[in-house]
Amino acid sequence: MDLTLQISEHVTNLAYQAEQGLVEQFARIDAISQANAQRMLAAFQKHRVAESCFAGTTGYGYDDLGRDKLDEIYADLFGAEDALVRIQFVNGTHAIACALFGALKVGDVLVSAVGAPYDTLLGVVGAVDKGHGSLKDYGVEYRQVELKENAPDPDGLAEAVRDPRVKAVLIQRSKGYATRASLSVDEIGALCAVVRKNNPNAAILVDNCYGEFVEEKEPTHVGADLVVGSLIKNPGGGLAPTGAYIAGRRDLVEGASMRLTCPGIGRECGSTLGNNRLLYQGLFMAPHTVAQALKTAVFAARLMELMGYETQPRSSEVRHDIIQMIHLGGPEAVKRFCKGIQSGAPVDSYVTPEPWDMPGYDCPVIMAAGAFIQGASIELSADAPMREPYTVYLQGGLTYESGKTGILLAAEELLRA
Repeated sequence: MDLTLQISEHVTNLAYQAEQGLVEQFARIDAISQANAQRMLAAFQKHRVAESCFAGTTGYGYDDLGRDKLDEIYADLFGAEDALVRIQFVNGTHAIACALFGALKVGDVLVSAVGAPYDTLLGVVGAVDKGHGSLKDYGVEYRQVELKENAPDPDGLAEAVRDPRVKAVLIQRSKGYATRASLSVDEIGALCAVVRKNNPNAAILVDNCYGEFVEEKEPTHVGADLVVGSLIKNPGGGLAPTGAYIAGRRDLVEGASMRLTCPGIGRECGSTLGNNRLLYQGLFMAPHTVAQALKTAVFAARLMELMGYETQPRSSEVRHDIIQMIHLGGPEAVKRFCKGIQSGAPVDSYVTPEPWDMPGYDCPVIMAAGAFIQGASIELSADAPMREPYTVYLQGGLTYESGKTGILLAAEELLRA
């Protein structure tokens, strides 16, 4: 039986040419991975991780030692007072919503520091009507500081947060479906300083999705009060089956826990159902897995540039998250690219992605994701809103070798046109 994938000599030559120019970028990524892997090992050793940590609980989940120790490890890794790592969070949006509801009350104002947040959060804050239960429904006002020349506006942020009713500021690290650049940790630190100067009482919350372990420090190391992210992205290392984390100031973590469950129970309940081993092992592997995804993104950018497409960030730029934008210019090119990515997946490779009206989005979205964990963005995937400028957002790659192969198959699909 022939197990050879059909990749043309032309695309193979393009791949060789692309890799020749990425030695410096790959070395930078490996150095960060090494530093984060050492921090990870030190945290595991400090907290004396043992086989007993992997035993799961059922029912109420009282006295889950592995769950509670994992909270402590996350807190250390993120330079935080406390952390909450739970499989009961259904996704990153759910965890961010819990964090916001825990930090805000009736009459307060929430400010988004870098324009509109990710599409699925618009219903949470009440910017669009997605059903009952938004912050707006509970008397929390939402405002946003628009981007200036497609970048954060520190002066606009300073003006927006001077209102004493502003009790929380949301900073989204990743670009989402916007075309701005993702924020570096230092850029987030600068925004935190603006908020601190003009409103010391406002809690600063960072949507950290796609950014964990891409740099050697996290937003909570530079002034953020809270960071939130999904376990089926970077920190789950491709093994976590579900869940999310919140790390930061103890009172804000506690407030979020009361929204995850209810007041009086908070973090004390929540069985792990035998998943502790996967959460620990996934976290331990996360620095390496993130490096694989970054190399895949850099390779994709370089290959697409050689084929004449515009990319953001460019293949030569330093990365601040795992997302790669590729401007394809039209709906058919988006469909072809996603078809190629899907054909390079280990799961559902025979499926052809089609745009559909996904819950939480304002237009049809196409998603290519043949993943072991449904929706896991740390595994190779590509998605795009079917609207101008017809940009596809690529992320993930459990191994560089498999990620690279998926990119080559996507290139073949584009060339067939």
